[in-house]
Amino acid sequence: MKITELEPLTTSPVTPRTGISMKALVYHGPGKRAWEDKPRPSIESPDDAIVRVTTGTICGTDLHILKGDLPSVTEGRILGHEGIGVIEQVGAGVSEFHVGDKVIISCITACLKCDFCRRGMYSHCRNGGWILGNTIDGTQAEYVRIPHADGSLHGFPAGGDEEALVMLSDILPTGFECGVLNGQVKPGDTVAVVGAGPVGRVVMLTAQFYSPAAIFLIDLDDKRLAVAKLLGATTVINSSNGQAADQVLKLTEGAGVDVAIEAVGIPATFDICQAIVGRADG
Repeated sequence: MKITELEPLTTSPVTPRTGISMKALVYHGPGKRAWEDKPRPSIESPDDAIVRVTTGTICGTDLHILKGDLPSVTEGRILGHEGIGVIEQVGAGVSEFHVGDKVIISCITACLKCDFCRRGMYSHCRNGGWILGNTIDGTQAEYVRIPHADGSLHGFPAGGDEEALVMLSDILPTGFECGVLNGQVKPGDTVAVVGAGPVGRVVMLTAQFYSPAAIFLIDLDDKRLAVAKLLGATTVINSSNGQAADQVLKLTEGAGVDVAIEAVGIPATFDICQAIVGRADG
């Protein structure tokens, strides 16, 4: 994973004006991207905030977009849905944040008002969800517009490390919430994580909070697997020979694992999960 810190255009807060350009990473169709000049965003709704991005990162989803896997992302879209920055401008309806505040940008935009938001299902927000770098311009730019800012930004703690806390934009909550919490990992479980990238390693690290009996980490890259072993994986398996599922079944005496978590997003890794997950109670 690469973290890139963008140089700010100014050392003090400014009010973005229509027509002033910025640099941004722009999608131009499968396999095509460009670092180019784009107009800076401006306030479009009272609940918007304009954030000057200071630190950002990429996601596996961005790679899927670049392969042409997500038709919702159209040509000309600024990519990116995670980052840290400083608020440059707020709409009249924003109450929780002010110009000059340093913030963590959530990958999920939440209005806090719809039925899904009230149930805590923010990714299904009827007025937001995953829209940054998908259906609206994203964070891989010098400036970004954040709709529903009160529900979509988080205050940056004083003295925090930007390159560490950018993980809270997407990578850490995705691995922990979507993987460990949804997987209901509990003491004594056997857990398999397919994919030893940043999200997979977060799954492995946070699964350890729940005292599983074993954690199997499966990936194609020996270097990633070596890091996973250092961080607490019980067993690492290189899947390049196509025998990963057989190895897991052998290690579990044919029972499969209690929890299988897919952290890549391609058919082959979903197939591995399907092959190794054991039967559930009931």
